[in-house]
Amino acid sequence: MTYKSIYQFSVQRLNGEEVSLSEFRDKVLLIVNTASECGFTPQLQDLETLRKEFADQDFEVLAFPSNDFGGQEPLQGPAIMKFCKINYHIKFQLFGKIHVRGSKAHPLYKFMADKRRNGKCNTPPRWNFHKYLINKEGEVEDFFYPFTKPGSDRVKKRIRQLLETTPVLV
Repeated sequence: MTYKSIYQFSVQRLNGEEVSLSEFRDKVLLIVNTASECGFTPQLQDLETLRKEFADQDFEVLAFPSNDFGGQEPLQGPAIMKFCKINYHIKFQLFGKIHVRGSKAHPLYKFMADKRRNGKCNTPPRWNFHKYLINKEGEVEDFFYPFTKPGSDRVKKRIRQLLETTPVLV
């Protein structure tokens, strides 16, 4: 069975602009659901450090604020960006607030959390800062629970492995 990639989805930037995830073709991605009032919120700094470490390679962090867990993302739109920039100096991609689990989950998250759809992973986010690792073909490759820090050896090793692979030309 051939599984589709995340490139089939569009998402909204914080300013409401619609963007196709195919814009990130041929890049390794770490997709994370974030929240500004969570015990894991300091991981925003770790995500920025990770982005900087791999900045000269085909790697990007894509962050999706969500209020699905404990109401820990009360901010909206520009206020989310302001919080992240002022407190954590982030430069990675930050998208519009979405649902990441349950019946209202964004189609991207339904795809990443369901092995029948993505062929690899069957794990919906259990809390804020759940991380999905996407290969250069836009396929779900791995996931990391919220307690796994973005700068951990395990995360970095998997990113390096994926950066060393050459995308299959279609």
